[in-house]
Amino acid sequence: MSTPALEFHDLRLGYKVRGQIREVLRGVSFAVQPGESYGLVGESGCGKSTAAYAAVRYLPSNAHILGGGVSLAGRDVMGLNNDELRDLRARNASIVYQDPGQALNPTIKVGPQLMEAYEVIGMGRDEARTNARAMLEKVQIADPDSVLGRYPHQLSGGMQQRVVIAMALASNPQLLILDEPTTGLDATVEAEVLDLVRGLRTEYGTSVLFISHNLGAIRSMCDRVGVLYAGQLVEEGEAGAVFDHPQHPYSVGLLRCLPRHGSRQGAQRLETIPGFLPLLGEPLPTCVFVDRCALATDTCRTEVPPTVTDEHRMVRCHHTDQVERMASAELPVGIPSVVDRTGAPLLRLEGVSKTFEQGGKHIKAVRDVSMEVYPGETLGLVGESGSGKTTLAHSILGLTAPDDGSVIEFNQEQLPPVTRRRSIAQIRGIQIVFQNPDSALNRRHSVRRIIGRSLRRLGQVPSEKVNDELLHITSAVRLTERHLDMRPAQLSGGLKQRVAIARAFAGKPRLVVCDEPTSSLDVSVQAAILNLLGDLQRDSSTSYLFISHDLRVVRYLSDRIAVMYLGRIMELGPAERVFDGPHHPYTEALLSAAPSVDGDGRVRIRLEGEIPSAVNVPNGCVFHTRCPRKLDGDVCSTIEPPLLATPDGGVIRCHIPYEELAAVQVSVSRQP
Repeated sequence: MSTPALEFHDLRLGYKVRGQIREVLRGVSFAVQPGESYGLVGESGCGKSTAAYAAVRYLPSNAHILGGGVSLAGRDVMGLNNDELRDLRARNASIVYQDPGQALNPTIKVGPQLMEAYEVIGMGRDEARTNARAMLEKVQIADPDSVLGRYPHQLSGGMQQRVVIAMALASNPQLLILDEPTTGLDATVEAEVLDLVRGLRTEYGTSVLFISHNLGAIRSMCDRVGVLYAGQLVEEGEAGAVFDHPQHPYSVGLLRCLPRHGSRQGAQRLETIPGFLPLLGEPLPTCVFVDRCALATDTCRTEVPPTVTDEHRMVRCHHTDQVERMASAELPVGIPSVVDRTGAPLLRLEGVSKTFEQGGKHIKAVRDVSMEVYPGETLGLVGESGSGKTTLAHSILGLTAPDDGSVIEFNQEQLPPVTRRRSIAQIRGIQIVFQNPDSALNRRHSVRRIIGRSLRRLGQVPSEKVNDELLHITSAVRLTERHLDMRPAQLSGGLKQRVAIARAFAGKPRLVVCDEPTSSLDVSVQAAILNLLGDLQRDSSTSYLFISHDLRVVRYLSDRIAVMYLGRIMELGPAERVFDGPHHPYTEALLSAAPSVDGDGRVRIRLEGEIPSAVNVPNGCVFHTRCPRKLDGDVCSTIEPPLLATPDGGVIRCHIPYEELAAVQVSVSRQP
């Protein structure tokens, strides 16, 4: 058998914290074979990124190897001197990080940064530039000369990630480590990045270690997968086998946290994994998952679980014979719908537009958007980055003033264009939960002060009653009293997002804008947040405008879906029809791009090029330059289609008649 590209040999690793070494990796063993793609999954804090950095000995100074080792192409990584280690990193292994914006130097143009990757392996400047240009073409950047001359901030997120991948592949490495490379990218860009890695892996024979909490991406990309929990590999096997027939309770728990098979909030409640990960370095003498496992017995607490292996699977568990029953158990009953369409809509938009001026040019970020949100309804808003979703949300909130003539009515009253001109009741009525709670919460204030301030200002709660209301609302979002005196930095990502939700609900809002509230969360935390949003909606009849790139989550939570492209509504209708069809060709492409953990084998519809600039909007249908169903002739390129009504009360903006869309689109379900 050939030498593995990467091999962990019973690696034990800890971090020294306050004079005590706390174990993070507890005897991790796995191998990535030449040309293989290996996925590593698990919740945040399980040790995935530590394992990735250990592979190239890219560890902080307080890290200590407690046992075992790591080999890269047969070389002992931990035994290399500094010169040998630099050479290994330059020639044999590369890492693509989660945030390309932070991986690139914002003060240096792309060209010099990419050329440096070639210069460090001995190329001259001219040869490095030639190779840099060629590599940008390899990663499907259409205008490499222009990109070489730009700064990173002048590129989209997808373009930045392609540049980072080009830098990582400059040395033709034997191993490519991808650490959450698609988090924050929309479905089409994510699919393009994954397609790119697949193609380059085939061309160069590169091995891949792929770390992600997106289980659908792992399923579509990887040959084998390892499930890591509290620094220990609890299950390993072929990706299809692990996802279709998991044999460890933790693997089952992760998969049951996901909205699957077109599931809806009204039919099935998401299952969550109870409890929390063990604290860093906490002694775990037997089964690492015992405190959160539904199958745990006294045996699990007193005896180390056996390692059950065959040629296709490795599992550490006492109760593998019971896992299948656990995996097939009925999910909890769903949350009943509270939508009230008998009266006037809570929110009504009519002809809402927003134009920005930049460099003397007018940029129409939102154009002529009309829609309604009813009491207790969740309206999902989807589309690629740059489609205008967040700008529309900010216009509703009054953070950005819409153009003159735009009508935004809330509770049958027209809202002033900006927040400072709105009454306290109007401000209280519409609140927002942002994507990143770290940037939304004041890190210097305690949870008690953050939520208490909102209760006083928005809820207008008297000072003597603030504490009672504080305890009530924190209990509603599943926070305990011990969390109140903590600061955001002391909380996990899921707990911070609960604080943000509690702050938004402090004034008892009628409408909450959720702007990517779960995109950076683990699937277990995401399930808990989605259940929480459903509970709060049921109890208070709150409406949601839910913005997300995760189409599976949008379908699970939403009653209706609106699809935006270049500032326009391309489609709006009931969630079932928008997802199952017939739907707009743009919606069809978005759905086909979303990776599925079920491995349903959907055919990917590739969109040509990136979304056009809002400065130079195409004539006719704005989607015609990328549309896979563009009609013959020039009707699509010269005439903008109107929004036409659909039989279910929705609308579609397309020249292809509704009945023909139903006929030409594939008749199988495209549930993401």
